[in-house]
Amino acid sequence: MEIGISLGSNMGDRLANLREARERISRLPGLRLTAVSPVYETEPVGVSPAYRHLRFLNAVVVAESEIEPARLLSLFRRIEEDMGRKRVADRNAPRPVDIDIIYADSIEREDGDLTLPHPRWAERRFVVAPLADARPDMVLPGQAMSVKDILSTLPEHPAVVLFSSEW
Repeated sequence: MEIGISLGSNMGDRLANLREARERISRLPGLRLTAVSPVYETEPVGVSPAYRHLRFLNAVVVAESEIEPARLLSLFRRIEEDMGRKRVADRNAPRPVDIDIIYADSIEREDGDLTLPHPRWAERRFVVAPLADARPDMVLPGQAMSVKDILSTLPEHPAVVLFSSEW
């Protein structure tokens, strides 16, 4: 099945963190990367004033996976923890890496820790812009428009600026 994965980092060497997360994901047995978006620098969304100066780098990778989405989520959380992410009460606290499953084929699921497609993906320019680079014509479950068309409807702010085409 095709999996869309969002990567973000706003601590330390952000680009190196994204590269390391991508590399770790690519080494998972039963998963093969098929597309990688450029990296974008983005203003933080929904963070406390103390963290507003910490800009994010964001990207999307697409993979073919034999691994069930709930198991993938568990593996991604392990990668986050191994890379230094601490899960705290403030879910928008700074982190070396954030890995989210945006979609898994046309699966629609809502249980516990995993909702597919991701419930807020279409509202977040920092997810939609890189996803539009990787899968512009895709129409995800629950949507009537393609990813590129959704991107065209989103406000320009908070800003999402190309950081690196290749990484």
